[in-house]
Amino acid sequence: MYLSPEHFTLPCPDPALPDHVVETLLEKGSGALNEDVLLQADDLFGVFDGATSLDKRKFSGGLTGGLLAAQIAAQTFQEEQAGLERLAIRANSRIRDTLLAENVSMTERHRLWSTSLAVIRLAADRFEYCQTGDALILVIQDNGAFRILTPEIDIDRKTLHLWKKLPTTQAATIHDVLADQIFRVRLQMNVSYGVLNGEPEAAGFLRHGYHELAGVSDILLFTDGLFLPRENPLACNDWRCLVDLYQAGGLQAVHNHVRRLQQEDPACRKYPRFKQHDDIAAVAIRLHGSPQPAIAFS
Repeated sequence: MYLSPEHFTLPCPDPALPDHVVETLLEKGSGALNEDVLLQADDLFGVFDGATSLDKRKFSGGLTGGLLAAQIAAQTFQEEQAGLERLAIRANSRIRDTLLAENVSMTERHRLWSTSLAVIRLAADRFEYCQTGDALILVIQDNGAFRILTPEIDIDRKTLHLWKKLPTTQAATIHDVLADQIFRVRLQMNVSYGVLNGEPEAAGFLRHGYHELAGVSDILLFTDGLFLPRENPLACNDWRCLVDLYQAGGLQAVHNHVRRLQQEDPACRKYPRFKQHDDIAAVAIRLHGSPQPAIAFS
């Protein structure tokens, strides 16, 4: 499992797989720990976005529950052999076992840790995928067309809209002002949106399938830290802009654009969000072995 924060591009000549180049990005945001985890193991690629419980409890080694959930899920996919959907269900069970071992009550749902995930297994002519939460898989075609592979959810749209409407002179943080709203959204886990948090209901929110590689130029997996900042939280994500940035300069170009906009808005008010910089985990698989141009966006 690849856990370094370094950004790199790596050619992968495995004869059993299509000719491809892999680019990865893993970076801590404004928090004390990076709760995103990146997985690369042979033909298996994944990103995991952990979410800590609202009580902010830490565990052995000073780890947060969000990081533990993401690590448990990534390790399950790396260590066990099965279809991706079955592995996600096993990962959810292991998260439950760990929650119970740490004396976290499954009935106090705001205390549960969780993780989103987006995982693929690459084969010669297609890839298998599994996804839940707001980690996404984006497929780009040879002709420049693209699509988000699974239904897109926007967990925090209403919360961020409320934050945007508040007076900018307010000194308190979004977590203080909108604590009740954040609490209500968290209780929607595996009710209106899916995450792995040990609850059996998580299985019903898994998106699993296969996608043919014919006509595909790139496959992107990324957590919400790479989403482009939006001034209007109710607006749709601008995936065309993200794809254009990626095609011009790879994941690093998208990263540079996102971080620049966030840096210009330290109060998180122009582009409503929970903290200045979110954690990022991303994998880009460029098929046919064509490397991305090394262009850095300021």
